[in-house]
Amino acid sequence: MHENDSEDHEAEEYVGLADFLAEGDEQRLHLEMLSDKPRTDTYRQVILSNSASLRGKVVMDLGCGTGVISLFCALLAQPAAVYAVEASSMAEHTEELVKQNSCEEVVTVFQDRAENLTLPGKVDVLVSEWMGNCLLFEYMLESVLLARDRWLKEGGMMWPSSACLTVVPCQAFSDYSQKMEFWEKPYGLDFSYLQSLAQKEFLSKPKFSHHLLTEDCLSAPADVITLDMVTIQVSELERLKGEFSFSVEKSGMFHGFTVWFSAHFQSLEEDGPSLELNTGPYSEITHWKQTLFMLDAPVTVEEGDIIVGSILLQRNPIWRRHMSVSFSWNINGTEVSKVQTKCFPMWR
Repeated sequence: MHENDSEDHEAEEYVGLADFLAEGDEQRLHLEMLSDKPRTDTYRQVILSNSASLRGKVVMDLGCGTGVISLFCALLAQPAAVYAVEASSMAEHTEELVKQNSCEEVVTVFQDRAENLTLPGKVDVLVSEWMGNCLLFEYMLESVLLARDRWLKEGGMMWPSSACLTVVPCQAFSDYSQKMEFWEKPYGLDFSYLQSLAQKEFLSKPKFSHHLLTEDCLSAPADVITLDMVTIQVSELERLKGEFSFSVEKSGMFHGFTVWFSAHFQSLEEDGPSLELNTGPYSEITHWKQTLFMLDAPVTVEEGDIIVGSILLQRNPIWRRHMSVSFSWNINGTEVSKVQTKCFPMWR
């Protein structure tokens, strides 16, 4: 074998390994999502509770993944057609799953991006599970809105119909202790010099998959940003701002803010029940959990204190799937407590 042949063979093996690892990551992702019972059951319940109204309708399931929502539609309702749209190579497996569940007469899989999609015609319902951490992270919502503008019939239904971002000031003793207090006297040694480095490393980024205990909420949570899925435009995703005013309900340490979202599903019937998927600490835990944003240093707060401020979600102008989350806040509006600000880049 020539040296170049050997290099080519190694390159082929490397590409094959990369593909294999990517498929493994994708499989883990789908396992995580399908194992998320509140998430998957909510979509199933939405289809089931609207099954009579879905009869004869055309449904698009955008970013369908394994096609679980498409299969729910086909098996629990009687739609005229379901268009299962998936841009990744998972679409090949989705086609097999559709056949395995005997739904190929109703469900058609399209492997394409929303921007390039060609369908047989417009749809009555556009359903998608597009939500990310802090609601918008990874911005799959842009693809959903592009598909809506091109393929949803006038007066058609979006599922979710609306989505909401929720914030609460919170305590986070365990996280602060592990990341900051640890450096004070580990093994009886003074490592406090490293605390400033730890602050930059650990407190400058949000903590994904945070499990907030309800007793660590310092006040009632507040809905700060609401998206109407019928009216919101892609251009509005560049910058979304919400205001908040919290009344502290118990004295404690204000370590930061915890954020989560809820998605709301309007009924196809005028007086039908709407359903909600809530990823907050007062609901059954989902794979998203919550997202924690920690202050540089905790602040003691007393019952009755008022925390006023805002949250700003700003899309990265270059890396379009990423964003920054900025908080501004003031406690009791006094000169002693000036307005504080902190910006967190959200990357993977």
